Amino acid sequence: MGRLTFIDGLRGVALVLMVLNHTSRDWMDGAVMGWSRYYLVYGSLLFPAAIFLFLAGFSLPIGYHRRQIDEPLATRARRYLRRGIGIVGAGYLLNVLITPEQPLWNGGVLQTIGLAVILLGPALPLLRSRGARWALVALAVLWYLAFVAAVPTLKQWTWDHPLASRAIFNDFPLWPWLAPAVLGLVVGWTWLEARAKGAAAERTFFVRTALIGAACVAAYALWELAIPTTPRFGFLRDFSLNRHWTPRGMTTVLIIGTVALLLSFMYWLMEHRRVALPWLVVLGQTALMLYFTHQLIEFTLVNKLLGLRFNDWTIYWLANVVFLVLLVYLGKGWQAIKTARARRQTELSRPGA
Repeated sequence: MGRLTFIDGLRGVALVLMVLNHTSRDWMDGAVMGWSRYYLVYGSLLFPAAIFLFLAGFSLPIGYHRRQIDEPLATRARRYLRRGIGIVGAGYLLNVLITPEQPLWNGGVLQTIGLAVILLGPALPLLRSRGARWALVALAVLWYLAFVAAVPTLKQWTWDHPLASRAIFNDFPLWPWLAPAVLGLVVGWTWLEARAKGAAAERTFFVRTALIGAACVAAYALWELAIPTTPRFGFLRDFSLNRHWTPRGMTTVLIIGTVALLLSFMYWLMEHRRVALPWLVVLGQTALMLYFTHQLIEFTLVNKLLGLRFNDWTIYWLANVVFLVLLVYLGKGWQAIKTARARRQTELSRPGA
């Protein structure tokens, strides 16, 4: 199985949304841009982390499912420990580069992704069992519901323990954000099982995924219409713990439905219809590097050092287009460097080199 571009494409979508979320926060003033900026900040926050974490789980079984080689648990755990520690370490390096004035140990989405790899990688053989897969789905749901029930207690705990809370409950913490990775793990294995049966079974899988997604989005829309007294679209309807956002109730349903629809749409567009979208694939394939680079540019350079503001919608959107084009070329440059390095290592490994 070669590289699956629809997964890279969806990861690229998440990166674009994340860039918009960061630039809408850092390149505009709320007092000037008003509610339009507020809704852009909130709307662009809903999906990127959920997509990244879902894909971390979704992609994890690909190599194992193809080989299905039984190996000692300790060997498998060490491999995923090394991979996960690298991602966690990247998260702490980002703290040093982007917010050196903040404590080094602050948590973040990269730390959660790395911990998800460490925790879920050794569990891959369990996915052979349908019962185990359903148990993992139930575990993900309970993981989130337990967080919901614990929020009042956690609010007091984070207030009483400000230093520890920044490490444990900072930006997309493991509790409850491990849940999308667990769901991604199960969905990824189920997809691979369908793919092994042939193209028709794989298409059926994605049709069903899209129908589930559409049902979730429709339920959210009906809820919006039926309960007009609820806090409207925005942060007030969700959880805020330690000054960080977590979706609540029907917002969670909207996120699940949208991720399911995006996954199915990217498969249909890039695998079935063969639409290449190379620029989006580049963003997805170099997402980790660009996660660093884009923040160094948009926050450290543009916001902090240059102090620029784009308090005009036309200028703001043009600046984002230019920024995304720059990121695509940075991604291509990074790929070229990696390719040249791999070629050099291959040449050096040849006998007589």
